[in-house]
Amino acid sequence: MILKVGQTLASAVDATAVIVVRAPKSDVALTCGGIDMIVGKSTAASGDIDPAHRGGSLLGKRYVDDVAELEVLCTKAGDGTLALDGRHLEVKPAKPLPSSD
Repeated sequence: MILKVGQTLASAVDATAVIVVRAPKSDVALTCGGIDMIVGKSTAASGDIDPAHRGGSLLGKRYVDDVAELEVLCTKAGDGTLALDGRHLEVKPAKPLPSSD
């Protein structure tokens, strides 16, 4: 699937929903719970989460893959783990605030 900045994606197996913040230029497979995500708003979940991809996604966190230069913002939490081309996405660390001494 070719991803575009601002695109909304939803999981087919749980409640997870994300918005694409930074998109790779190539065709990729973004999955949640081991199943490809679908374009658009969340619908009724159908199917089971792959046990190897169970771990959850956190509301308000940004998930990144530095290899493909992908960044997504989780707008709805769920039980499935986000992955890109089989690699689990990592939570983007917060930037440290400057000292106010």
